[in-house]
Amino acid sequence: MATVRHDADIRPAAVAGAFYAADPDRLRQDVAGLMAAVPERARRAPRALIAPHAGYVYSGPAAAHAFAALRDSASAPRRVVVIGPAHYVAVRGIAVPSASAFATPLGRVPVDREALARVTDLPWVAEADAPHAPEHALEVELPFLQTVLGSFSLVPLLVGDAAPQEVDDTLDRVWDESFVVVSSDLSHYLGYAAAQRRDAATADAIERRDWAALGPNDACGFLAVAGLLRQAERRGLTAERLSLCNSGDTAGPRDRVVGYGAWAFA
Repeated sequence: MATVRHDADIRPAAVAGAFYAADPDRLRQDVAGLMAAVPERARRAPRALIAPHAGYVYSGPAAAHAFAALRDSASAPRRVVVIGPAHYVAVRGIAVPSASAFATPLGRVPVDREALARVTDLPWVAEADAPHAPEHALEVELPFLQTVLGSFSLVPLLVGDAAPQEVDDTLDRVWDESFVVVSSDLSHYLGYAAAQRRDAATADAIERRDWAALGPNDACGFLAVAGLLRQAERRGLTAERLSLCNSGDTAGPRDRVVGYGAWAFA
């Protein structure tokens, strides 16, 4: 387990109070309520998940279906790779932070610096804090992981302008003894019916492990998803669809929706 250093090395929560509750007790209640809505069932231990990353009022139900697969597993990973797209700061390749921990209202999650050291010699991986500072894609997954796992170490990876092969090779370096969470929403700002059609096609591509069929209009984290699908194909993992919906199903209007999906790979 990584050791957390002093406060200057902590990446503070950037979207608490916006994407999810800033009050710890309220956040615990919100996550517990979302998770309780997913029936428990025995299942194979997954090796990876795809989960959405919007505000909990929108994507929380789909995210809960993803993390329920981890809750219902007999084994609890101690190291989690969370990989997703950089939304705010341009990144060439993949950005890793210098922080020793990521903070949420539920506490600090130590960054596994030893695991990050395994990828920093790759030419497309660079240490850069600016992309991580405002980013929600990784952060919103952490309260679910903190609730389900308790303690774990984090390997945070932000994908910018990278090739699927580069994402694949990066994941390969940290795959052993890790659990992988790919953070991605699906289609953005289509009408309800059009989003359903596009997201259904994206879901089919994911379940066929057809990483080459995915593009930026299908999922904001399509490169992270593609890297995972390449790993899944090589390692013989299959994708189980856990949830597929959009913001028109949860808390938003239906004229411009964002799609959300959840998958477990085992």
